[in-house]
This record gives sequence, structure tokens and C-alpha cells, in this order.
Amino acid sequence: MSSVAISIRTLERPGVLSEITGMLAARGINITYAHLYVERDGYGSIYMELEDIDDVDGLVEEIRSSRTVVDVRIHRSLEKIYGKRIIIIGGGAQVSQVAMGAISEADRHNIRGERISIDTIPLVGEKELAEAVSAVGRLPRVAALVLAGSLMGGAITEAVERVKREHDIIVISLNMPGSVTGAADIVVTDPIQAGVMSVMAVADTAVFDIEKVRGKMF
Repeated sequence: MSSVAISIRTLERPGVLSEITGMLAARGINITYAHLYVERDGYGSIYMELEDIDDVDGLVEEIRSSRTVVDVRIHRSLEKIYGKRIIIIGGGAQVSQVAMGAISEADRHNIRGERISIDTIPLVGEKELAEAVSAVGRLPRVAALVLAGSLMGGAITEAVERVKREHDIIVISLNMPGSVTGAADIVVTDPIQAGVMSVMAVADTAVFDIEKVRGKMF
């Protein structure tokens, strides 16, 4: 048995996804991640990560036999290419400083074989920030969330608590006014250090245990 990532380019027609998932189900293949999007000129693409495959070549040939399928390609999974994902959300100045620390530290670990990617989005407004935090739980591969702002609370804190409760995601907050610091796993005053610690908290090549510092401020 093996795990693979597969991308399928198809004609944009009703029932295409149902046909392909039916092929997978008949072979006892489990879908661990899927992403679909419509291209221009009547074409669509389906990206899926699959496990429990005992005949990859046979699966590819069966999918290619469909009249709606244009092309099929096999890849390494996004986890193997991009690895764990750190999301930094907040104000532009703070986000850029956290990203500086996170990217520098990720580079050090990625050279040693890790795969850690950094995503950022500068946002303002309680509603917008709360929505972005909630959406982190729907993103693939997220290992840590850094809240990089100057004032966060209310609906943002509720979103953080929900993400922590429903998903295995480490939350690091900058030291700021507002209730969000009480919901975070750790609070870090220096934004560059917050970025560094977010990478250390998720890297397998780092000697750092979040459980030993959970609830502390630095």
C-alpha cells in the first residue's frame, strides 16, 4: 500500500467528481485531501491526496479511460513538498516582523531536512480577524497560528478558543491589550522572537516542547 497525490484535468461537466470518487471507492482508496477548481475554457482540475493504494498505475489508467478526463499526473503530497504551515495574522508592521523571525528560523530547519512554510495576511477589524482565525481550522497542514496585532479580543478570542478546541494547532500571541493573550498557548513580547518560537514549536529538528512553556509570557 502507498500514498500519492494526483492531479486530474477534466472537462467541466456535471458528475465528473462523482465518477472519479466512485473509481476510488471501488478500489478501497481513502481520500485524505481534495481541492477542486474551475479553469478557463470549460476545463476543471481536481487535486487529491490518496492513501491505501495497491496499484497506482492501474488507478491512473482507469481514470484516464474516462471520456471527461484530459490528463492525469502523479505528484508528491503537499505535506512532503511544503510541509507544516505557520499562519501569521494581524497588523502589517507586526506581521512583517514575525514573518522575519519565522522565515529565518524555518530556513535554518529546512536546510536540515524540515519542510516548514510561512503564510501571512495583514488584516484590520475584529470581524475580519475573527473570520480569518476561524478559517485557519479549514486550511490544510497548519501547525501553528501567530496572532500579530496591537489589540485583539472579543470575537477574535472566541475564534482562537474554537480553533484550539477543534484542531491541533499551536497558538502564539504577541503581548498586547485584549483577551486574546489569555487564550493563546504562549505570549511573546518581541515579534521576531515570536516568529522564531513558532517554528521551534513545530519543527521536529528543534529541541523545544510547547507543553513546558504553555501559559507563559516571554
